[in-house]
Amino acid sequence: MSHPFPPPPAATVPIAGSTDRFPVHRIYCVGRNYAEHAREMGNVPEKGAAPVFFMKPADAVVSDGRDPLFPSATQNLHHEVELVVALSGGGADIDPAQALDLVYGYAVGVDLTRRDLQAAAKAKGNPWDIAKGFDDSAPISAIVPAGGRHPVDERLAISVNGIEKQSTQVSEMLWTVPEIIAELSKLYRLQPGDLIYTGTPAGVGPLAPCDRVECRLEGWAELAFTMVLRA
Repeated sequence: MSHPFPPPPAATVPIAGSTDRFPVHRIYCVGRNYAEHAREMGNVPEKGAAPVFFMKPADAVVSDGRDPLFPSATQNLHHEVELVVALSGGGADIDPAQALDLVYGYAVGVDLTRRDLQAAAKAKGNPWDIAKGFDDSAPISAIVPAGGRHPVDERLAISVNGIEKQSTQVSEMLWTVPEIIAELSKLYRLQPGDLIYTGTPAGVGPLAPCDRVECRLEGWAELAFTMVLRA
């Protein structure tokens, strides 16, 4: 089949210790998955209701040491450090007891958020896709294959210009990784290549052009980048 123009390259993420690449199918994100962050955003943390999910386009990933471009149309860009789950299997209505069998590996990532646009959309009851799904909104480290192990109580942290801004243990998540996968699979047929950003702890805050960001998922992955001002 001929095309009127060359198709864009598929989004991929490096795999630690390998020359292979992880092909990204979709990026799912979880909101309000740490109680203190829910509170700082003016929400009541609860696990009785279903998790809050939203999405980013696959090509929002920023990897391989590339620095993300500071987005347009915002005066209040925020950092949100997150544990990222990479899937090598999928399906619908997945049993939580089998969910970890679908996990290929883990990474650390940042859900960049145009907070002012999100607040304006929420105030009007509108969707807030433009606050989350913009270009370069999903920086991510190389994916570390699970190899039969999974994060349990590791420290997740981010610093900006050498000052720590967010820190937590992943055990503080309201919804665990198996529960997140199971709940997502009730809404979507999950596929190999899916990434899941699992939510951020308290301490989200602003980023400016030229800020240096460093993130770490203890014992697993590290990520560093500088916000680049658009030319």
